[in-house]
Amino acid sequence: MNKRQNISSGSPWEAKVGYSRAVRIGNLVEVAGTTASNEAGPLFPGDPYRQAQFIFLKIQQALEDAGAKMEDVIRTRMYVTDIEFWEEVGKAHEEVFKDIRPAATMVEVYKLIDSQLLVEVEVTAVIGHE
Repeated sequence: MNKRQNISSGSPWEAKVGYSRAVRIGNLVEVAGTTASNEAGPLFPGDPYRQAQFIFLKIQQALEDAGAKMEDVIRTRMYVTDIEFWEEVGKAHEEVFKDIRPAATMVEVYKLIDSQLLVEVEVTAVIGHE
């Protein structure tokens, strides 16, 4: 299956900006940068740990919609607005990936699209790897 499958979360931002929550081609799934937000706006202001926990749940749903699971994740990229958040974000990452252990990157960025958003994460997954 090499047909492109665009996965939407239903967010109005996807159409407005022109992106998909995730894209699957063959057994490869890329999940777009994901933040702790919903239709009402940013969630858990000031709490990078809870934001990261929410993000990983949102990513899990996108992966499932694409026919993948968290165990298929081979790469995570975490963007934090303050590198001092590394332990809180790392803790949330470890809770999900402690046995999966994907390649991971965490970098500090100047800011995200809303000042209340402290963390953004994107992942790459390969379905059916052994």
